[in-house]
Amino acid sequence: MKPHKISFVNAVILISFGLWGYIDVEYSPTALIPVVFGIIILVLNSGLKKENKLIAHVVILLTFLILFGLVKPLMSAIEGDRIMGIIRICIMMLSTLMALFVFVKSFIANRSKKS
Repeated sequence: MKPHKISFVNAVILISFGLWGYIDVEYSPTALIPVVFGIIILVLNSGLKKENKLIAHVVILLTFLILFGLVKPLMSAIEGDRIMGIIRICIMMLSTLMALFVFVKSFIANRSKKS
């Protein structure tokens, strides 16, 4: 899968599941953090599709940050025994991990082409 496609899917998942979390956790503003990251990644997706290196690095940084940013909400959901919250956050984390994997794989492939 190409980085811009997985990034698009990841952004949509972050936005939709983040909004779901916002509504589910009684309109907690911190649940909107994945939504903001998803919107930024979505906006940068066209530059990613054009293989702009700077945008690719910004997107991978944002993707990496949101992965670690989802750890605390996951721990809260586990402590609160909120099964749907755990599932929702795990899905966001899995899509983010998949996006990171595709990015790293793409960077390695591009590097080996140049050598």
